[in-house]
This record gives sequence, structure tokens and C-alpha cells, in this order.
Amino acid sequence: MSAMGEPSFPKGRAWVELDLGNLRHNVRALQALLPPRCELMPAVKANAYGHGAVIVSKELSKLGITAFCVATVGEGMELRQHGIQGVILILGYTHPEQFDLLQRYELTQTVVDYAYAKLLNGYGQPIRAQIGIDTGMHRLGERCEEIDRICEMFRMKNLRIDGVFTHLCADDTETPEDRAFTRKQGEALEDVVRQLGIRGFARRKVHILSSYGLLNYPELGGDYARVGIALYGVLSTREDRERCKIDLRPVLSVRARVSSVKELQRGEYAGYGLAFAAKKNMKIAALAVGYADGLPRALSCGVGSVLINNCTAPIIGRICMDQTLVDISHVPDVSPGEVATVLGKDGHREITAYDLSEQAGTITNEALSRLGSRLERVIA
Repeated sequence: MSAMGEPSFPKGRAWVELDLGNLRHNVRALQALLPPRCELMPAVKANAYGHGAVIVSKELSKLGITAFCVATVGEGMELRQHGIQGVILILGYTHPEQFDLLQRYELTQTVVDYAYAKLLNGYGQPIRAQIGIDTGMHRLGERCEEIDRICEMFRMKNLRIDGVFTHLCADDTETPEDRAFTRKQGEALEDVVRQLGIRGFARRKVHILSSYGLLNYPELGGDYARVGIALYGVLSTREDRERCKIDLRPVLSVRARVSSVKELQRGEYAGYGLAFAAKKNMKIAALAVGYADGLPRALSCGVGSVLINNCTAPIIGRICMDQTLVDISHVPDVSPGEVATVLGKDGHREITAYDLSEQAGTITNEALSRLGSRLERVIA
């Protein structure tokens, strides 16, 4: 271990590899779509969707980005502790026992409803805040119809409110029903802003767009676009990516070391539960990566595969917490210590986030954000 407590060789076991050139490319591509006077507020929650919040945020800061959003007070604290400046908006709930952290780390708290506003105000010290407006998702936020309550929040003496925002819930499809619903959400937020102005409150920051909103509804405008999954070069599904009109490039790859190579005889079993039995003599490899690292267990028993030496190696048996077995019978020259690609490119072959998420029966957002914390994040 180094003096800072970091592994002296971060590629020793399994790791996430980051292409910051692709991140910069995606930033430029998304900025080109921004409506007038709108800037990016990247979503770096869930460890930047598995990519590494500190590394990503530092790179974004170098590009002149000064606003970020996270899900929890802990995520916001981590960014501040690593020198990230500017606005850090917490999109989710913070317990009253942690209100002191909001003030100490100069974090901006989302007001999730009127009752929560009273709790924040009751802390007795100034707290930076933005008001969530519920325009139809019915998750967090004060209902857009409750303009009197929203105005009362603005009058609370301990809330330093510098913005209002809502979250679109049907902006990723183009059905007539979803388009109509999305436009109604935009109109509802604008009506709140208009009513606040009529009642004498100066206009604060207003934002409505996230990744899909920016791609599909840039005309809804706003002061920020809270881009998340698109920033990392993928969209939630393969179909969404195929419809996308801009060039987004994946930022992340996952690699793992070959731990051992073994001969498996016909009729022998491998892994837990006797789930794999060799039908012929074969060669197998154990990889130093498992479901605790975010490799979905649903990829067990031949559903998923990895790449080794520019060849596909199917997963055999059940994926373990820390180890995964693969069939390398047809892969030449595999030795312990070599690198397997779990996600990303190896020569002319590639395993994409879409491949992995489809095999696991989920979306890329989940597959990426569940990549384990013990995977070291390494700049390629």
C-alpha cells in the first residue's frame, strides 16, 4: 500500500479503466445541444455511475463545469473533501441529524416537500436549498399546484433558495402520449416560475432536463441540464443508442486478472452447486472478479462471457462473490496474470454495456452503477 492507503499496483486484481478523452468528447457533444444560457450539471451520483465520482468530477472541473448533482450528503462531502468547488446539489433526502453537514460542506439540499422545508428551516441556521417541484412523477417535490406552499418556502428565513427544478419521467420515448405528458410537465414548471414572479419572488435557477430531456426536448430550456448516463457515453438501452443522433463514446472498461489455469476432465464439475459439468476434456481459467465487483450473477452458466487474447471465453458455472470461471479451451496462450476484459474492447472484439445489461435483464444505468467500490479506478 502507498502512504495514502491506495494500492501500489491498482491493476493487481480487477479494475475499472477510464478513457478521459472519451469523457471530454461526450461533454463537448452534449454542450453542443444545450439551449441558450443553459449549462451542464453532471450527475455524479452512485460514484459517477460506477466510473469514480472524484476522478470524473476533477476532470469535469478542468473543463470549466461548476455545478454537480449527487444523491446523498455523503456523496457531496466526498467531492468537497477532494477539492471540488461550485454548486453541489443533493437530489435526495438528508436526515435532520445530518443538516450540520449541509452547512459545513456548503452543499445545496433539495426541498423534497413542504413538511421537509419546515424541518430544514427549523434547523435554525442558513441552509442552501433548491425546491423540487412535482409535475407528475409523484416521487419527490412539492406538488406544482401548491403555489401558496411553494411561496411560503421562499419566505422561510433559514432557507437560501437558489433554484427550482422538476424531473421528467417519460422523456425517453417518443409516443404521442409520452410527448404530451412531457410537455405538460414543462408547462407546469414554467407556470410555477411565472406565479412566483407575479408574487414578487426574483427568478432563481430553473432546471428540468436530464440526459434524455437534453437529447429529446432541448426546447424545454432551463439553466442546467442534469446529464447522467449520456455523459458516460451510453444510454439506458441499445434501442435508445441506435436512435441517438450524436456520437457518444463509452468512458469505462472493466478488466480482471487470470488467477489460475486448470485442466478439467470430462465428467468433472466446476464451481458451486455442481452447476457445470464438463462434457469433454477442457481448459478453464479462474478470473479475479465476481458479483461483489458488480459482475451480475445472472451472467452465470454460459449467459455471459469475457474476452481474453481477442477471443470470447464463456462463463461456466455460477459466478462467485470474488471469482468467475471461464472456458478457455479455444483461447491460445492463456497464463495466470494475463488480463481478461469483462466490459470493453479487446482487439477487434467488444463487450458493451448493452450486452452486459441485456444479459442481466436490466438497463445500463443499473449495470454500471453497481460496479463495486473495491474495483480500482484507473485512467487509461
